[in-house]
Amino acid sequence: MRHLPGRRVRVALTATATAFSLALLVPGAAHAAGGTPNTPTDLYNGYQPCSTDPAAPVFSSSGWAGQIEAVTGSTDPSATRLTAQFRYWPVADPTQTATVENTWAVPGREALATFRPAADTTYAWQARTVDPASGAASDWTASCYVAADGAAPSAAPVVTTPGRPEDQWTPGGAPIEYRLDPNGVADVAGYQYSFRGDFSVPYVAHEGDHGIPVLTTPYDADPPYGVRADFVGGPATVRLVPPAGMTSGPVTLSVRSLDRAGNPGPAVQHRIFISPTPPTVTQLSHSPLFGKPVSFRFTPNPGVQAISPVTSYTVKNTRTGTTTVVPAGADGVAETTLLLNHPLGDLLDVTSTSANGWLSSAGQWGSYLDTTPTITSTDFPEDGAGTVGTPGVFHLAPKISGSQIASYTYSFDWGAHTVTVPAGAHGEADLSYTPTESGWGDLYVWATTKDGVDLTSGYYSFTVN
Repeated sequence: MRHLPGRRVRVALTATATAFSLALLVPGAAHAAGGTPNTPTDLYNGYQPCSTDPAAPVFSSSGWAGQIEAVTGSTDPSATRLTAQFRYWPVADPTQTATVENTWAVPGREALATFRPAADTTYAWQARTVDPASGAASDWTASCYVAADGAAPSAAPVVTTPGRPEDQWTPGGAPIEYRLDPNGVADVAGYQYSFRGDFSVPYVAHEGDHGIPVLTTPYDADPPYGVRADFVGGPATVRLVPPAGMTSGPVTLSVRSLDRAGNPGPAVQHRIFISPTPPTVTQLSHSPLFGKPVSFRFTPNPGVQAISPVTSYTVKNTRTGTTTVVPAGADGVAETTLLLNHPLGDLLDVTSTSANGWLSSAGQWGSYLDTTPTITSTDFPEDGAGTVGTPGVFHLAPKISGSQIASYTYSFDWGAHTVTVPAGAHGEADLSYTPTESGWGDLYVWATTKDGVDLTSGYYSFTVN
């Protein structure tokens, strides 16, 4: 989040006789008991630093333009409460001067007061510090100028993509150039855009050091989500890379214009179609085994590599949720070894990142693993029957390396009660069971590895006479 220019400049702006000629009483620097009020600093209106140029006022929405503030102070270090006094008037009619004040101003912190501005009106205002005990007052500051803009842009901008016709397929690999036109609206100052179809609040303010406002605009955000017009009422050009997962197929950008006060106009959507640009994913080593590393080679999409070299690959295992970034060589190729340890097998989405910022569509790789235990029983065969009251044994064996198995957890007949037994040296175990009634029986079992991973559950059905 960047600060606007001048946000931390703590300089008093002092009015002169030529800068303000209204017939108003301007007290001198009268001495309060123990100290003298200081001329206010850090003048803000609508959360923006004040402008002392009447030809270039701060433009603010009607709701914010009447919020004016300044930092008060005193030469008396023990002062804890002062009055921030503000006077304001329409520039077109200086006789309509009015005063607002904040009687609980804390020295060294911004003090806020508000007035209700008329829409589409430019105001001048000044501030001074008053000692509430003695009535002593500082000099007035120089005049600040703010324009209350109550009218949003009346028309949506016109959006074009040079070289990429709307609603037609075009190659991927390069940032998309968008030309934004104000569509005849004279006070457009910039444009806000979104690939997701919605817009955040254009201007966001919060309190910084000493209560001084910190304002974030679409143009100053990191990353930005807007672009300033080349001039007020003019166009703008921006080169954008769609977010990950949105760089192929229909790519839609929503755009709206913002006037100098940040008022947003109606939005327009512009859609083009981008051809897929996935890298090639090649498995180099043995067939995947649970808990074993597998080597891969990633090769860039030729069209992407020709436009801008691939610098890295992002590998997301959609089964485990893990993400790995692999740097690419000068030819855009990369090799890596990944540990695969999902009980159902692993699914990889691999995207490339180019030097120009392009994020490719995903190349995919997947494997299927069966990590259910093997369940056998000569006492309760699947094609035969056991006997009520006669104990029997179920043998459990892993389908993966037995050295990885720590235990088995089981229950009979889908019961809520489970039992865990340790596995032997080869990852096997035997379960003793004595049926108490005839009918169908079910055994539900899963293994747990020495790393604490629960593998896929297995089922065994049998009959009891």
